[in-house]
Amino acid sequence: MKTRRELLEEFVERLRFAAGADLESVILYGSAARNAFRDEISDINLLCTLKALSRETMAKLASPIQWWSVEHGERAPLIFTSTELQTSSDVFSIELMDIKSSHRVLFGEDAVRELEVPLNLHRIELEHELRTLLLKLRHHYLLSYGNDVELRAIMAKSISGALTLLRHAVFAVEGTMPGSNPDAISQASRLLGFDESALHNVVSLRDNENEKLNLARLIDIYQVYVNAIVKAIDKVDQLAPTEQWQRVR
Repeated sequence: MKTRRELLEEFVERLRFAAGADLESVILYGSAARNAFRDEISDINLLCTLKALSRETMAKLASPIQWWSVEHGERAPLIFTSTELQTSSDVFSIELMDIKSSHRVLFGEDAVRELEVPLNLHRIELEHELRTLLLKLRHHYLLSYGNDVELRAIMAKSISGALTLLRHAVFAVEGTMPGSNPDAISQASRLLGFDESALHNVVSLRDNENEKLNLARLIDIYQVYVNAIVKAIDKVDQLAPTEQWQRVR
């Protein structure tokens, strides 16, 4: 049986064969690009850029992407034309800054190296995503109240996204992007004013599925976790007055 890395190499070759000269780049980003990949739980995140996305090119791409995502259960790549990528940095500032800070080119050119991300719009998207996370955590908590299995699953599923947002909160406050999740937890707790255990406990829930915790303990972890997100929102909200934000042209 092939490893996931071997499957990734085959997927890139299938994309190259299918798209031909239209394929400009295939870029790996996220934990795998930061050497923090865990084979059993980490997603393989990919960005593909193409010169054009005609109906014919889309038809050619369907087979390798279905092989990758349907047959092997991997996350489908982000698909952009090169022009779309350059004009999307204002609305995908978190995602593209994250890709730009930690990525590895698997094929073609480095399509994100010179990408400019407007930091004023990054600040807006960051607060929006943090507040959306908070609302989802509250919503699912109420729907699953009294169910320890569901509560554990809610936190375990949300922590990867929360860590990404906290990495960006550190960047927004201090101007440097943490290189790893442990660094993000350490720096975010220091800058935003919460105990590191708020996040370490949730990471442990995700990574140690067989660890038994009663409902009361899970509720304690949830409350501390949510309070950490609230502190992050409050700090980011203070960074700049709303009336100073303008779209960068």
